[in-house]
Amino acid sequence: MSVIKEFRDFAMRGNVVDLAVGVIIGGAFGKIVDSAVKDVIMPIVNLILGGNVDFTNKFIVLRAPADYTGPQTYEALTAAGATLLAWGNFVTILINFILLAFVIFWMVKAMNRARTAFEKEKPAEAPAAPPEDVVLLREIRDLLKR
Repeated sequence: MSVIKEFRDFAMRGNVVDLAVGVIIGGAFGKIVDSAVKDVIMPIVNLILGGNVDFTNKFIVLRAPADYTGPQTYEALTAAGATLLAWGNFVTILINFILLAFVIFWMVKAMNRARTAFEKEKPAEAPAAPPEDVVLLREIRDLLKR
């Protein structure tokens, strides 16, 4: 039974629970960033570049099957067993990472600002009175100095 109790204590420790919550929220936040890149940023990039730029479908064929005559799309070539350098997918993931890091930076900055403002608002607590034995020892010290 001690192993089960030890595991329960480990699993319910604050750091483990906080980590689990962070992983779950991070997964959901990753979907938000993917949507932001695909649905918000890429249309703006397409507008600026004047065309439909889809980075996820950009690749270089390193080796294709000799008898392949199908469409030259990422999905079709991958299904046929071609070796592809999918640089477009990497660019999309890199944009996602930069956006995620930027948003987290601003969130942490806002939280630090709020924490600093909250700490400034708290009234300063009066120092606690020293214990009675310390007061008596100080009085004895002062009497011996005379």
